[in-house]
Amino acid sequence: MIPAIQLIDVTTSYENNVVFTGLSLQIKTGQFVGIVGPTGCGKTTLLKTILGTQAAFSGQVLLNGQPIRRVHKLKIGYIPQLESVDWSFPVTVEEVIMMGLYSGKRLLPWQSKQERELVKDLAAKLGIYNCLRQHIAHTSGGQRQRAFLARALISNPQLLVLDEPTAGVDIKTQHEILHLLGDINKQGMTIILTTHDLNAVASHLPWVICFNNGIIAEGRPRDIFTNDILTKTYGSDIIIIQHGDYHLIASSTPLKFNHDM
Repeated sequence: MIPAIQLIDVTTSYENNVVFTGLSLQIKTGQFVGIVGPTGCGKTTLLKTILGTQAAFSGQVLLNGQPIRRVHKLKIGYIPQLESVDWSFPVTVEEVIMMGLYSGKRLLPWQSKQERELVKDLAAKLGIYNCLRQHIAHTSGGQRQRAFLARALISNPQLLVLDEPTAGVDIKTQHEILHLLGDINKQGMTIILTTHDLNAVASHLPWVICFNNGIIAEGRPRDIFTNDILTKTYGSDIIIIQHGDYHLIASSTPLKFNHDM
């Protein structure tokens, strides 16, 4: 079977700095993959390279065996880091979801009855139907993430790419979002995401890539979440406490608190 994503000897730079070089990666169709690593290690650049929004300096990036530049963007659903979103922009949750239908080939600026019904159905499935008329800024972090997830899914993409989908939400919402993504993946969609939450990854994701300007290791969380691999990935000692099938992962470096807050 042709891989959903394939990077072959790819080198990518950002602002004239090489982020990773000679990177080769293969993600199978239907996989649910998490990329973990420290801040600034190149996770977002890797996603942008896969999306084709960050040009590779050398090497090949293939989606379903085709060069990424030939792939119609509606085949890929993308959710950026929500920290980069301007919440003052006057749009409702419904309008955010509807943005997922826009493309350069669209002829009419208004939505059909069928499209409006599609938005309502998808919002109901994601638990945000009652928020459709609310300004996006007046919703919770979990509701915003679900709204952007609906925007990405409404075009029925083959691949879903998410950058830090559990950032800025509470633990309960983190697990709800990852459980929801797991259900979507079971329907056959290939999903790749970045995250800092190792414990949530260990609980929900079947395949993980430890990344730091290159692939440190990849595999099932229970196989690669070891002291040696995580310490090499993060550059600091990582403590792993195992109890049966459960893992608790923490840094041995003491946390520093800002007493001026």
